[in-house]
Amino acid sequence: MNPVINKSTFGSITVDGVNYDHDIIITLKGKVKKRKKKLSKAVYGTSHTISREEADYVYQEGSEGIIVGSGQYGVAELSKEATGFFQQKDCKVKLLPTPEAIQEWNRAEGRWIGLFHITC
Repeated sequence: MNPVINKSTFGSITVDGVNYDHDIIITLKGKVKKRKKKLSKAVYGTSHTISREEADYVYQEGSEGIIVGSGQYGVAELSKEATGFFQQKDCKVKLLPTPEAIQEWNRAEGRWIGLFHITC
C-alpha cells in the first residue's frame, strides 16, 4: 500500500503525518526520499525541468508509472529526454500540478513511483 499524502502547501508536503520541507520521491516500497534536484540543475540550471539523468535516478524496474507533482502552480515539466526515457521503459507518466497529483497518488492502485515538487 502506498503511503498517504495528507496535504501540501507552498514549500511543504505531509506524508503519513510526517511533514517535509523539500521536494520528495516516493519509491515502489513506499519510502520517502529527498529529490535530487541537482541532477536536473546541472543540465538545465533549474529544477523545473526534469532531466534524463534525474528520470534515470527516479525510475524503478517493475513500476507501472510515475506520478509527477509539477508544483503548486504546475511550473515543473519533463524534458524531452526524460519523456523519451520513460517511454522506452514503458513507464506511464501522469504530470499534474502537485495538489492534483496528490489526489491521483492517493487514488492510485498498483506499483507507482511519485515525484513531488512542492513550490511553484
